[in-house]
Amino acid sequence: MPQDAFTLRLNALELHRTLTGGRVNKINQPAREEVSVLIYTGKRTVKLSLNANASDCGVYFSEEESENPLVAPNFCMLLRKYIQGALITGVETAGFERILAIRLHCVSDFQECERILYAEVMGKYSNLLLVEQGVILGALKTTAADEQCKRLILPGAKYVLPARQDKADPSDLTALRACLAGAEGDLAHFLFTRVAGLAPCTAEDIAKSFTGGDLAAHVHDYIFSDEISPCVTEKNGNVCDFFARMHAGARPFATLSEAQAYFYRKKRRKAALEGMRRRLLSAVAQAKKKQEKRLAQIAEKQRSAADAETVRLKGELLTANLYALSRGMTSCELVNYYDEEGRTVKIALDAQLTPSQNAQAYFRRYQKQKRTLEALAPQEQETRRELAYLESLTPLLTAAEDMDDLRAAEEELTGEGLVKAPQEARRKKAKAEIPFRTYRAGDFTVCAGRSNVQNDRLVRMSAPDDVWLHARGLHSAHVVIRAQGKKVPRDVLAFAAGVCAKFSEAGGGKIPVDCCPVKNVRKPKGSKAGFVTYTGFETVLGDPALAESAAPVSE
Repeated sequence: MPQDAFTLRLNALELHRTLTGGRVNKINQPAREEVSVLIYTGKRTVKLSLNANASDCGVYFSEEESENPLVAPNFCMLLRKYIQGALITGVETAGFERILAIRLHCVSDFQECERILYAEVMGKYSNLLLVEQGVILGALKTTAADEQCKRLILPGAKYVLPARQDKADPSDLTALRACLAGAEGDLAHFLFTRVAGLAPCTAEDIAKSFTGGDLAAHVHDYIFSDEISPCVTEKNGNVCDFFARMHAGARPFATLSEAQAYFYRKKRRKAALEGMRRRLLSAVAQAKKKQEKRLAQIAEKQRSAADAETVRLKGELLTANLYALSRGMTSCELVNYYDEEGRTVKIALDAQLTPSQNAQAYFRRYQKQKRTLEALAPQEQETRRELAYLESLTPLLTAAEDMDDLRAAEEELTGEGLVKAPQEARRKKAKAEIPFRTYRAGDFTVCAGRSNVQNDRLVRMSAPDDVWLHARGLHSAHVVIRAQGKKVPRDVLAFAAGVCAKFSEAGGGKIPVDCCPVKNVRKPKGSKAGFVTYTGFETVLGDPALAESAAPVSE
């Protein structure tokens, strides 16, 4: 994103026109590196977001609702103390730096003065500072007072701009001409490395727009022109960047603030979606690892008890041949009367025991191994069921398209004890149920579950004659066509099968999908969420491409 001096200058012009004469009404700090200021402009109240986060840094108007902490952070309290009720006299850039300066006329019972709120929009070095008469009153991020610190940021220290880079100032036309006199090779790269305040994409736009003539004048006029046509570029539904000047195929916006707000909102939602997806997938992976370890331990115990029948045979052979054995023998070789060929079996003996005691020892060992195998059998079945259930969660989480999908999955994982309940969920007992994914196909409604728990609820809430669909032999969402007593056309069935294939572990390929009336679907007693049995089905081909462009609707 080009949060360079070129873009910030145009941003400052927009903010200046809107905010000059406005009054600071309310100040909040919803996040550690974000401050929101409600400003009454004389016509309406606007919310100015000042973000110093490395990936989201910017200053723009926002309409997003955000939850504020119960106790205001120190920097928020400082701003409330010094600029609450202040009159905004202007917004500008500090020189040709990536710094916005919001000038505030502050009046109290004891003082009348000007204070400046600086928003340094510089990636990982972004910061917010309140300054009076060149002295820092407070900062969102402070530096340590040591010899290694190149720029001291502490209350009481003098505010100084960041050290200048060894680049030409584009506002100085003479210096710019001297710099560009030796321009050679890739012009965009030359401008980025030699001219101050330009992001690579801005330098590239300037180079593309140059058709010959005075290069220095062209660069100067491009940078300091007030022409603006904000836009956001997107690819596959994800935002890529925002620009102050229009780009081919980009989405236009009325103001640069609107473009930034849209860009950062979509970016944060995407980041939150992926972060939550990773967290839930990690919880599922840990649970699977635990069950796989348990299954391996069961298998090892089963292997150690696998010769139970051989141990029983040895006990029986010893019992049948007690007359031929005596105390003190360490082994014997007896004829196996169960073997049609009459082969012998070598049996180890304890010399301290009588032949009868040796036989009883073999029987006791057999009984122990038998009990072990009997106890392990249901444990193995339960572990395999648990593993199958956990494996069904992965495609649901991978195919999740929005936060509702993941919240539904989170509720299920919380109920299973795989993740802790979110803080807000513990505070609020009553919560609205997350709706199914719902689509319209002709005159029919098609619903798909977002989680295994929703899959069960979808089946329970459906009419007996509704049509139920599930990927054959694969984990997938349960899909139901609301028939309402009508015959379901083949194209609607194909669409619903496509939805089923889309939200399956098939990975985007065409798959067979079984479908049958809901009345033919049964949930075995005590089975895990999402597990059902069904009869009287037919199989159709599910093509996810049929559902790819379909947007969910409200049920």
